Amino acid sequence: MNYDLLISFVIATSVLAMSPGPDNIYVLMQSIVNGKKFGLATVAGLISGCLVHTTLVAFGVSAIIKENDSLFFIIKLFGALYLLYLAYKVFRSSSELKLNTDRIPKKSVFQLFKQGFIMNVLNPKVSIFFLAFFPGFLFSNTLNTVIQFYVLGLLFMFVSAVIFSAIAILAGSISEYIKQHKRIGLYLKWLQIIVFVGIAILIFTSEK
Repeated sequence: MNYDLLISFVIATSVLAMSPGPDNIYVLMQSIVNGKKFGLATVAGLISGCLVHTTLVAFGVSAIIKENDSLFFIIKLFGALYLLYLAYKVFRSSSELKLNTDRIPKKSVFQLFKQGFIMNVLNPKVSIFFLAFFPGFLFSNTLNTVIQFYVLGLLFMFVSAVIFSAIAILAGSISEYIKQHKRIGLYLKWLQIIVFVGIAILIFTSEK
């Protein structure tokens, strides 16, 4: 068991969960407009959807890893290049954090849970990200690969749920802080770039 690798995975997941993106911004906006309970319902829906993507990646990639070293290398190469592409996209994006609640419709708790779940499950980018992200953090030479993917998936869900829930609960304070500190977006932008590049290097240099 490589516990250092698991700790690195948790740290990377934490940074990515805190970095501005469509999911956590959506949670923030719902909490500001509708209240904390509604933001937490959105979080529950988004996180539940991750289990579907974890299952797809776990069984698909595990079979490839067992059967073919060349295909596993291709997956590693794809993962590293995809994460470098994400770093490039963040680099090209604006560092300004725009918080606009004017056009957000009010919905019930169940509607927000369902919408969060559907948003996540029907987003192929989540599966692609898991496919790129998880193989570099396989942490055991003896534990079944499917189990390792599920451990990583559950860790990803737990860490993301904690951070997203904190965003929902502290939505008002976070919104005010962002408005008062205009450069926070720039700092988070570069932190995200560094994490993506670091993970890309780690994935490409990882061994089966």
